[in-house]
This record gives sequence, C-alpha cells and structure tokens, in this order.
Amino acid sequence: VLLLRPRDALPTAAEPARALAPPPGLDAWRDRVRRDPRHFLSLCAHLDCTPDIWALHDWGGWLTPFTRSGGRRFNTAFFLCCLREPPPVYPDLTEVVSCQWSSPSETTESFISKKMWLAPPQFYEIRRLGNFASLSDLHKFCLDGALEEMERWLPITFLTADAMLQLLPGDELYLEDSDFVENVMSTDKKTGEIMKEGKTFHRMVLHSRHVYSVHVTVQSKHKHVYPKTYVVSQSHL
Repeated sequence: VLLLRPRDALPTAAEPARALAPPPGLDAWRDRVRRDPRHFLSLCAHLDCTPDIWALHDWGGWLTPFTRSGGRRFNTAFFLCCLREPPPVYPDLTEVVSCQWSSPSETTESFISKKMWLAPPQFYEIRRLGNFASLSDLHKFCLDGALEEMERWLPITFLTADAMLQLLPGDELYLEDSDFVENVMSTDKKTGEIMKEGKTFHRMVLHSRHVYSVHVTVQSKHKHVYPKTYVVSQSHL
C-alpha cells in the first residue's frame, strides 16, 4: 500500500487519508527498495509525491515477553491510519501473502473459528479498536490528541496449572522488576483460582492457541483506551 500525497498538497489531517494507485512497474520498484531503502525516495520523486506521514498515528508498542530461553523477541510499534476507502493491495508473497478487510468483531470471530491466527498483542489491539462504533469515531479520537503519549509494554508471563497469563502494567500482579525480563512467574493454582483472588486486572489469559480472554478493570494513564473485558464462552474452552 502506497500512503503518499502529491508533493504540493498541504496536510489535511482533519480528513481520512487516501492511498495512491501503485505505479507502473510495481514489482521492479519493490525489488529496488528492498535491496536499498533509499530508492523509496527515488520512487517518491518519480511520482512527484511525498510520504503521507501526517496520516499515521502512534497507537501502541509491545516488547515480546519472555516465555522460554532462546525464543525470538521483538520491539513492535503499532501505527493507525484511517483511509477513506480500502486501498489497492498487491502482496509481495514474501512478507505479505494475502489481505483481508474486516471489522474488529469479524476478526475476533475468524480467530476463534481458527480461520486465522493472531499473536496476543494483535488480539489485544483488535479488541481495543472494538471500542469505536465507526471509522469516523476512531479518526476523531486520533485527531483530538488522545494519543499524546504512546504506551509501550513488556508483558510478564505467568504460568498457571491450566493456562498462560500475560500481565500488563496496572495489573495487581504486575511487577516492574528486571528479573522478569528473562524469567516467568508460575503457580500450581488454576486460572480460575487466580482470577477469584484478584480485583485489579490488566491481563490476557491464553487458554490455547485460538482461545484468549482479556480482563481489564484499570484506566489508561495517558488518555488512551483499553479494551473492554472479553471472556470466551465455555464451549471454546
């Protein structure tokens, strides 16, 4: 997706952005940019456009929690962009093999029905987007300056007898202790027992690969929105 605007066009953040149609010779340009990212500037000059950075909004950041020694970990930033219409998408069949436009509720259902898989941060962010009834509401939220400070989290892994919890800042069990950068918490108790013992929650419960629950009773410190509590039905457990 090329998120560009004509070079002489002024930023109009008050309106949703619009993606440009791909240039002729897209595959060749993509190969050149992949070999040397500086060629992206050449592409912009060729199209007489500039990257529409004004259409992007900081949304959140996640550091992969420790789960096991040697596991791959990432520092991931999420950006949000509201578009007037679905843009043309041409997967490169390497990093992106397909594309689908879905609402938060549709994406959640596809995940639970095993039509797609979402990593825990993706599932959390999808549930977060479910707070907004329309694209215009979401866009207005971004423009109102609510995203004045992006939150970046390092979840703590907490293993119970029957599930894995990922604790987030604000949860009563979350410990800002460097020991948990390379270790996990654990207990012999079942998840149900742990949940009954607490009141202040900001956590995900990973029951299985396609069954997650989200429990939130805290408020954001930075005027952002957290997802509403989402608990899967017993039939999926």
